[in-house]
Amino acid sequence: MAIPIAYNLRNLVVRRTTTVMTALGIGLTVAVLLAVLALVSGLRTAFTTTGNPLQVLVLRKGGTSELTSAVTPEVFQDLKSRQGIAHNASGEQMASLEMVTVLNLKSPTNPLGMNVTLRGLNTIGVQMRDLKLASGRWFHPGHREVVVGKSIANRYPGAGLGDHLRFGKGLWEVVGIMDAGHSAVNSEIFGDLGQISSDFNRQDGLSSILVRAEDRSSVAALVNSLNDDRRLNVKAQTEQSYYDAQTVSGAPLQALGIFVCIIMAVGSSFAAMNTMYAAVSRRAREIGTLRVLGFSRASILFSFFTESMLLAAIGGLLGCLLVLPLNNVETGIGNFITFSEIAFNFRVTLPIMVAGVIFALFMGAIGGVLPARMAARKEILTALREI
Repeated sequence: MAIPIAYNLRNLVVRRTTTVMTALGIGLTVAVLLAVLALVSGLRTAFTTTGNPLQVLVLRKGGTSELTSAVTPEVFQDLKSRQGIAHNASGEQMASLEMVTVLNLKSPTNPLGMNVTLRGLNTIGVQMRDLKLASGRWFHPGHREVVVGKSIANRYPGAGLGDHLRFGKGLWEVVGIMDAGHSAVNSEIFGDLGQISSDFNRQDGLSSILVRAEDRSSVAALVNSLNDDRRLNVKAQTEQSYYDAQTVSGAPLQALGIFVCIIMAVGSSFAAMNTMYAAVSRRAREIGTLRVLGFSRASILFSFFTESMLLAAIGGLLGCLLVLPLNNVETGIGNFITFSEIAFNFRVTLPIMVAGVIFALFMGAIGGVLPARMAARKEILTALREI
């Protein structure tokens, strides 16, 4: 015969102070874990939503990123003649020659400022990305005008609509703010390729070429064709795979966060264990009475173990509540590949919260098994004599 769950719930309510303190310790541990997972999830979302599965990014062979790559206009002209490149409604080939560098913008949180990505491109390059204007307009070719991502406008006071940025050989007016959803493009600044490459004296040393394949079946053939052509000396890969590789930026934070959570979990497990040991000690006579009433040792063990799991579940749910305010909060992290900041939002998703509750139950199981075993092994007469 099993002991009713109501018995365990009543004991948690009676010992409300101890219950709250232990649950809070577990909840804080779960909250730290969820915050780390939400951060990494947001970073991955920013990168995975950036790439288009039909688009191929072309770098110089040996280049690890657009920042370290160098391609020439001659290579671009040769590449444009390849079979399998899509055309837009106007009949233009969907191929964009681009230049990427970094700017240092004044930041309210960092006295040294932060690096952000500056991208020079033509109108066709803007068309190839899923973008919309939050305010203002797109830059005009041949003018010192830029359009900034919404994260840039939000995080840097001097980069709003109508402001002027100083880089290259002069001032550039911010004429628009673009919204790229959750993608990393929100952390970039767009400007005219001709003007930007001229200001940085890089007319013949640009960064990358972005091309769009006609359909999904043409992507692999286009990548292989470009990689096999020794005259071009380029490395082609899908745009998605390029951005997927950049998620390594969150790996150190994830490893550090999990390490801290493990240490906190050990402490929380011991707290749960102490709580349950104290409960067993105070309820010795109850245990003896339950045995006299006919409840088996297995029922006693299961009851106390269940109580520990209920305590952990409360802590897990509390941890979820503590971390919910972080959902969609914007933050930024340095990208080790582009050497610039990438802004993204914390994403507290249902799978992440479920993982947090499971983690809490794991702590409850570790902390509850020994006290439950101790309760089950008490002799009836000994238990009835204990005060």
